[in-house]
Amino acid sequence: MEQPKQFRLVQAEEIARAFAEANVEYLFIGKSGAVLLGYPGITQDVDVFPRRSPENGKRIVEALTKLGFAIGPDLASEIIGGKDFVQIKTGPFDVDLVFAPDGISSFEEANARSVVEGPFRIASLRDIIESKRASGRQKDLIELPLLEEFRAVYEKQHTSPLRSAADIAESKVRARQGS
Repeated sequence: MEQPKQFRLVQAEEIARAFAEANVEYLFIGKSGAVLLGYPGITQDVDVFPRRSPENGKRIVEALTKLGFAIGPDLASEIIGGKDFVQIKTGPFDVDLVFAPDGISSFEEANARSVVEGPFRIASLRDIIESKRASGRQKDLIELPLLEEFRAVYEKQHTSPLRSAADIAESKVRARQGS
């Protein structure tokens, strides 16, 4: 019987190293991103939010190929074209490329709020949570209370609170209403 796949730290390390060598612009996101920040959960794959551009897509194909992923012409086209969601199961572990995560308006904004933990550039917990909330998937909605509790603890242990796009927009609206 085949063992169920499970995200392991070494997978994120391999992605981070290969993407750094290829100059890929990306963030870890999703539950794997939360796990890299210390969230005590498990997940099956590595979730990556890459900047959407043909050049970055070509660098992703190069990096994943060097890691041992079989990237055929159709899959390469999806990656280079920045298809919203690309699931890759043709390598040593599973990777989800999420070029358009729910609840996050742009890579640039998410990158500005991102966190660096060792070799990992990770979307903020608030962005990870907002993306899971916006997806509406049952498995994500079930996880939200635990992620919110973890976020509260994480932010108490770190100096500045991480703000999601929704938090920033809300504070701008409040500021305009107050003026």
